[in-house]
Amino acid sequence: MQITTVSDFRKDIKTYLDRVVKNVETLIINRGKDSGIVIMSLQEYNSLMATNHELSSRKNERRLDSAIDKLNSGSTFNKELIED
Repeated sequence: MQITTVSDFRKDIKTYLDRVVKNVETLIINRGKDSGIVIMSLQEYNSLMATNHELSSRKNERRLDSAIDKLNSGSTFNKELIED
């Protein structure tokens, strides 16, 4: 995570945005007293939204927890894909 001010961001916007995308990290632009902006790559945003969707209902959350438990306990199996 990077933190900068509005004036520093304005001076070197391209470098800041390139760094956010290249390093898949967030940038916080401090705007003063308890105010700020968060900038993240589209890849990071899409990942965050997908996670939010997966955890949006209790049923999805339980399914995900069950899958993680199976993976961690080694009770998974491989299956060959059918190719046309």
